[in-house]
Amino acid sequence: MATIAENLQAVRARIGAARGVTLLAVSKGQGIERVKEASAAGQRAFGENYVQEALEKMDALPGLEWHLIGPLQSNKTRLAAERFAWVQSLDRLKIAQRLSDQRPAELPPLNVLIQVNASQETSKSGVALAQVEALAAAVAALPRLRLRGLMAIPEPGAPRERYREVKSLFDSLREKFAWDTLSMGMSDDLELAIAEGATLVRIGTAIFGQRARERSAA
Repeated sequence: MATIAENLQAVRARIGAARGVTLLAVSKGQGIERVKEASAAGQRAFGENYVQEALEKMDALPGLEWHLIGPLQSNKTRLAAERFAWVQSLDRLKIAQRLSDQRPAELPPLNVLIQVNASQETSKSGVALAQVEALAAAVAALPRLRLRGLMAIPEPGAPRERYREVKSLFDSLREKFAWDTLSMGMSDDLELAIAEGATLVRIGTAIFGQRARERSAA
């Protein structure tokens, strides 16, 4: 079985020569030792779905960059504002306002991405494409947030057009909001996402393998 360091090397090879693409290692469900192993192999940015799980890793592994990529509830916004460098799953103005109000003054503004419901599935989080510009305008006005762009999770096997729709929206608003980040692509579709303009890919399984719960259920 390949080590985490070997898996990271393989993922970086898949990203290849694409310029300006950031690799986010999705460490949700992984123990501290496995995150430490990835950090030792040179990985600095990690993504977590759950605030409480992330806090334990942050305390054990200071100095890393942490992104919240899962849905954020109102009762967890203070912890998110205080401890994360990025929140990628922003889809409501109420949450954005709370994050801005609760971001400590001594920290730089919190980097945020608006999550787009690319597949327009009612069961999925995210903002409809047509609603992004209005939300972005409101978020961009908040003083303790820095709106960096969009995040999307196309459904498994999504057609190329799905990625292009998100990239087209990103490009159409890029100058207006001075944003620079399109978070799109995971272990199974990172090459397609990069080809269609992703600047950040969120990779879990290809680095860490299946999470413990998935392994036990298999």
